[in-house]
Amino acid sequence: MDKKENKGIILFPEFEKIKEEVEKIRVELSMLLLERDELKFVICKNIETEYMLSLGCIEYKIYEAECAVLRLKRKMELMQIQINQEKPIHLKDIEKILDKEFAAYRKRLADQLEKLNDALRHSELERLSDKDTKELKSLYRKIVKSLHPDINPGVTDEEKELLQHAVEAYKNGNLLMLRMIWSMVKDEVLPSNKDDAMSQLLKDKKQLEESCHTLRLEIEKIKSEYPYTMKEILADEEKKANKKKELEDILQQYKEAITLYEERIAEMMRCIDE
Repeated sequence: MDKKENKGIILFPEFEKIKEEVEKIRVELSMLLLERDELKFVICKNIETEYMLSLGCIEYKIYEAECAVLRLKRKMELMQIQINQEKPIHLKDIEKILDKEFAAYRKRLADQLEKLNDALRHSELERLSDKDTKELKSLYRKIVKSLHPDINPGVTDEEKELLQHAVEAYKNGNLLMLRMIWSMVKDEVLPSNKDDAMSQLLKDKKQLEESCHTLRLEIEKIKSEYPYTMKEILADEEKKANKKKELEDILQQYKEAITLYEERIAEMMRCIDE
């Protein structure tokens, strides 16, 4: 058979080989997606909860004290401006200015408090047994493999929405919901419209490999940032105690600064009254 006769014919052994490779990459991608989501929704959430309950409350007090120091310092500056201009000091007007200038600080403080409340809520959630946890992960990986657009580019908008429900169920440890979702998708065959089977297979392989690479980078990033970086501290009682002592020392410094600024402001007011 000459080259012309070979043109356009799929070499089935090669096709089957690539098909097997693509399936292996699909499995690898589903495992990476599971690892990423387990890190984000389970491991990091548990780390953050433990950290917030053991050390986060002190960090909250530190930021609260820091805000108080900055506000008192700014209050002194505004009072001094009035004194320099030989104007009467109206503390109510100064407080209004401070409220406006420190709105972003109050927002961040409220966000930090919400994190503490969230940690408390998370700590009170009922924990799944080892058997149920294993089933949860298994079902989630199967659903991801069936519905995730990175693995199956042809998924519909409805299937993407179903995947989002699965993500929420996994985050919340809702095993019953995952069982229900899996029962809806396990027998489905996702649509496939391939004009050229071999070229589409090669295209799928490249896309899947790129997705795997992106996920590996994302996993590395998660492990290099808070709260995952707190894992080592929390696992070592001595390190945790040292960290707590470090935070308590910082808090004490801010408390002393608050006292100092309050005394200075009181002294300024006494000088004005005289």
